[in-house]
Amino acid sequence: MPKHFLMCRPEYFTVEYAINPWMDPEAGADREVAIRQWEALKAAYESLGHQVSLIDPIEGLPDMVFAANGATVAGGRVYGARFAFAERGPEGPAYLSWFAERGYPTREPERVNEGEGDFLTLDDYVLAGTGFRTDLAAHHEAQEYLGRPVISLSLVDPRFYHLDTALFSLDGRNVAYYPGAFSAGSQEVLRRLFPDAVLASAADAEVLGLNAVSDGTNVVINAEATDLQLELKRRGYEVIAVDLSELRKAGGGPKCCTLEIRA
Repeated sequence: MPKHFLMCRPEYFTVEYAINPWMDPEAGADREVAIRQWEALKAAYESLGHQVSLIDPIEGLPDMVFAANGATVAGGRVYGARFAFAERGPEGPAYLSWFAERGYPTREPERVNEGEGDFLTLDDYVLAGTGFRTDLAAHHEAQEYLGRPVISLSLVDPRFYHLDTALFSLDGRNVAYYPGAFSAGSQEVLRRLFPDAVLASAADAEVLGLNAVSDGTNVVINAEATDLQLELKRRGYEVIAVDLSELRKAGGGPKCCTLEIRA
């Protein structure tokens, strides 16, 4: 089924501060390369029949390209983001305004949360990450507004600072994930919920192979996650490998660049 995505062209992308272990301001990033890689990602979605809408980038917000962090959308309701770091603070209102201007019901958050970075909407419930960026209290706030059960998961490795760096949805009922990113209790929860999950290696997780986007048939994934790609193919998925190495210098991959608009 075709999906609807919101994306933001990395017009002002740079690495000028460090708010996660991937970022090195001294090394910086090549904006032109990042734009070409982002355009290839957008083209990949459109080639699969998905609709891509765009939000205008804002000068001074280099991480606005990571649209997934801008909100969580489920059942047509938009739960806004409130960022943990001041550098990204204005992104939340910008994304919420985009939805409000188009008639979506919106909720301005009281609790710190970073949108789909830490909220993964499945068919029957929402998986929610905490530990680095999103307050546990935001899980309750999201549940009350979205009207969907929210299951909390604790992240323990700072390299995997958002849930979407360590886990992605395969088809609405199953997931792929890297166990080492989660606390012991959360690993047990994931084993109970998803006994047939795809488990990723540390090597594939370390190239953000789990920051992927699946439509239930096709999986758009970082090209370097080779073993994970083979396992997905073995499970019957079509794999579309993309190069987002420049955006990874800020800790982002395909999913980070992609906010799903669930009507």
